Amino acid sequence: MNLLQELKNKKHQRYLGGLDFFKYIGPGLLVTVGFIDPGNWASNFAAGSEFGYSLLWVVTLSTIMLIILQHNVAHLGIVTGLCLSEAATQYCPKWLSRPILASAVLASISTSLAEILGGAIALEMLFKIPIVWGSILTTLFVVIMLFTNSYKKIERAIIAFVSVIGLSFLYELFLVEIDWPLAARSWVTPSIPEGSMLIIMSVLGAVVMPHNLFLHSEVIQSHEYNKGDETSMKKRLKYEFYDTLFSMLVGWAINSAMILLAASTFHRTGTPVEELQQAQSLLTPLLGQSAGIVFALALLMAGISSTITSGMAAGSIFAGIFGESYHIKDIHSRVGVLLSLGIALLIIFFIDNPFYGLIISQMILSMQLPFTVFLQVGLTSSRRVMGDYVNSRWSTFVLYAIAAIVSALNIMLLFS
Repeated sequence: MNLLQELKNKKHQRYLGGLDFFKYIGPGLLVTVGFIDPGNWASNFAAGSEFGYSLLWVVTLSTIMLIILQHNVAHLGIVTGLCLSEAATQYCPKWLSRPILASAVLASISTSLAEILGGAIALEMLFKIPIVWGSILTTLFVVIMLFTNSYKKIERAIIAFVSVIGLSFLYELFLVEIDWPLAARSWVTPSIPEGSMLIIMSVLGAVVMPHNLFLHSEVIQSHEYNKGDETSMKKRLKYEFYDTLFSMLVGWAINSAMILLAASTFHRTGTPVEELQQAQSLLTPLLGQSAGIVFALALLMAGISSTITSGMAAGSIFAGIFGESYHIKDIHSRVGVLLSLGIALLIIFFIDNPFYGLIISQMILSMQLPFTVFLQVGLTSSRRVMGDYVNSRWSTFVLYAIAAIVSALNIMLLFS
């Protein structure tokens, strides 16, 4: 009887252990919202409509790099209790940390520009509101949500809504004609068609985003991962990896689906996507005449939710410069949020082509990315910072290799 009871207890413990996974889901999905944002939509539709399946490998490469980088930076937040910006301020000399963090703030401005533009384009689709006025309304709404913390109440609903639209894209793959053997080869075979370098960099910048590295190291601390003994620490590190892996693969599938759909519709007919309004037709086979409205609502939700995360990231970066963690009630966090959203809004007033503005904003992110990655790897490879949880030699090599690949792509962009 005792043996039977012991077996039952072990089975029950394994069941509870499986449920533990769901307790740690959250930070990764919050980051995922950032790379299925309007900038990604623009980059993916441009990639698929102009170059067909040939740039799918960029999504695969970007996602692999993203999983490694996001797990590594979450590792930093869990072990040290510091976000990336705080750690840079505390452990790096000012002559090194300040310029990198300043460039990260500029990258967050570029991110906010893309997110606000996405929301404005959606408002134009829905209500014929001019882009400038739509940008103002989007910015004001997000500022109110951030400053009142009301975004926490609807955050899950926004993520769920964007996820449903992502699943709609995936489902549509079964409704259009796709050359799956060619797609499979394109996912793993690098190809750089003539004139594609800008799109490659925009897709890379749209997936591996500097502000998400700062954000992940910040929001991971909401679970108080850095508390407890060594056994608890290892358990939390393990579940964080599952959260990151699951969330990033969801993002990979959605981004790939966008390129596949654009390739099978616009590229096949020789129609390049020059504005997101064109892409409304992608949902028509699934949702009928209401597709345009659903598409615009999805874009609006994606714009709002990703603007929230870009604002939080900017606040985290700016507060970290002063050795503080992100808290919207603190002055430095507020200044960081307002700098990012306010300057982005001001720039939008001078943009003639919103779609091209989205593409350029993503390219700017990829140009800043090597600085953030080299900073991050330097910190997580330091025993002074990470103690016993310092990167292994192999991890350090892989992380620096990623930084080198991104840098090489940037050099190719400059020459092109």
